[in-house]
Amino acid sequence: MKTQRPKLNAERMARLVEISRVLNATTNLSHLLSRIISEAAELTQAEAASILLLDPKTQQLHFKASSNEVPPEMADMAVSLDDSIAGAILTQNKPMYIKDVSKDPRWNQNVDDAIAFRTRSILGVPMHNVGQEPMGVLEALNKRGGGDFSVQDFETLSILADIAGVAVEQARLFTELQQANAELNELDQLKTDFIAIASHELRTPLSVILGYVSFLRDEAGPEMTAQFDNVLQAAVHLRTLIQDMLNLRYVDAGTTSLTRTRADLITLVRNMNLERDETAVAKEQTVHVNLPNDKLLVVVDEDVMEVIIGNLLNNAVKFTPRSGRIEIKVERQGREAWFRIKDSGIGVPEDQLERIFKRFYQVESPLRRQHEGMGLGLSIAKELVELHDGRIWAESSNKEGSEFIIALRLELPPTGLL
Repeated sequence: MKTQRPKLNAERMARLVEISRVLNATTNLSHLLSRIISEAAELTQAEAASILLLDPKTQQLHFKASSNEVPPEMADMAVSLDDSIAGAILTQNKPMYIKDVSKDPRWNQNVDDAIAFRTRSILGVPMHNVGQEPMGVLEALNKRGGGDFSVQDFETLSILADIAGVAVEQARLFTELQQANAELNELDQLKTDFIAIASHELRTPLSVILGYVSFLRDEAGPEMTAQFDNVLQAAVHLRTLIQDMLNLRYVDAGTTSLTRTRADLITLVRNMNLERDETAVAKEQTVHVNLPNDKLLVVVDEDVMEVIIGNLLNNAVKFTPRSGRIEIKVERQGREAWFRIKDSGIGVPEDQLERIFKRFYQVESPLRRQHEGMGLGLSIAKELVELHDGRIWAESSNKEGSEFIIALRLELPPTGLL
């Protein structure tokens, strides 16, 4: 005949339900363990309580919390599964009540000496994880008033141990997840730093190569021109790859942190020296920049704006044929500043003017395309413009090239001060 579990009174059941809610919402392991032993001691009317957790590597138990202060050296002390009361509770996976520990050969007096406490009796129950495997032991020590622990104390401590076991495993998983995320963030930062350093170190010597080869090509005779064209083509391709590396830093543009300052868009564009772009010079293209005399103040991250404009220029250079022309213009349109860049390239079909801003999208077939690149430049530009609360769009006749426009809100003086 199966023994029926004793019924817990309504007050104790309500308390256990509330404890379960609190424990499962706690992710700090040390706070969690402290709360468990506090509740265990109070619910069973014990003089003290303690928790020992199993180390899955060494298969030994370790004291992790006690209602008495646990010395640091005690937390490192291993408790064998073979010759200890807690070990027997865990390995046999059942509650045990030792009324007089002094008569049990498995009792270790050193524990009492370490915490300055005299243990007379132990009520111990195994703690289980989600898979119902024993993972630790919850102990209540000495019934207050010198009496015996009751059957209801057994039941209460067992329920609390199961609640605690799941909560402890959850807290451990949460901690491991935090550590894994921290490691991933560190690796991601290392990747970002590497890309930034590598691309910066590569761009400077490549600019020298492009400029010098362009000069030699102009000075060379007809028989050497084709050779220098091959070198220029390879250098331009390498510069495209470097720009793609830079763009990879902004693939998750939604998480990019902007450092916005009040800046003059005219000055920003002028300082970029877009007319002297090495790739455009190598392809014998003319870059004409038309800037007004008045200031156009905007609130932007200047470094990020340079990435945006650089991507648009690279796109224009890529799709403009040798000796073609690129027009850049900055103007005021109402309460906005517009940056416009128009190329004399192959143009974009009207039905693809929106799609070209999608990541990795290529107008040309990937198997037959003639222009290098990962298809990230325009998508990154769009995401970064939108982070500035701006707009970007493209216009094209599909015959006379394409034009890309960025619209940014002007930082205007208060009404009445104009």
